[in-house]
Amino acid sequence: MKFVDIKNDVAFRKIFGNENRKEVLISFLNAVLLLQENHKIVNVDILTPYQLPDLKGGKVTIVDVKAKDQNDKTYIVEMQVAEVDGFDKRVLYYASKSYTAQIERGDQYENLNPTYFIGILDFEVTKNPSYINRHKIIDIETNENYIKDIEFNFIELPKFNKKENELESVIDQWVYFIKNSENLQ
Repeated sequence: MKFVDIKNDVAFRKIFGNENRKEVLISFLNAVLLLQENHKIVNVDILTPYQLPDLKGGKVTIVDVKAKDQNDKTYIVEMQVAEVDGFDKRVLYYASKSYTAQIERGDQYENLNPTYFIGILDFEVTKNPSYINRHKIIDIETNENYIKDIEFNFIELPKFNKKENELESVIDQWVYFIKNSENLQ
């Protein structure tokens, strides 16, 4: 029996956004974000994927998977098969919307927690030759990362060309699985 193609939104949500299989999402997040030892995610709450507008008539967005860990950090995981115009702006909007939704009028800015966007893309978007790349807000002269709370991670599936016997890490295994799921038994 063949496995389902998890690049399909419904299948993707069933595997990574399943409240009864949180360990799948935890393993994936820890691998993508290179979290180790006492920084590892040990628990997540799967959140509603609907990001509602603050004002009537505002834009409603739906992400594939949204979760919060034991330290109140938010994770958005988005599977994108088709390259669409404005994808870079959409990613920024999703992460910013999630970040700003954490506090309300009168709340302190110190209550804001980091938001991580992980995009699994079936197309290339960056010039980086690596299949996984990370984007942070940095000072362009010093590379200082003073503004730390939003991070973007992109997994570009066309750049991943490892065969099963060449997999070296957990993230390699996850990306191999995602890219080849429909051909696996």
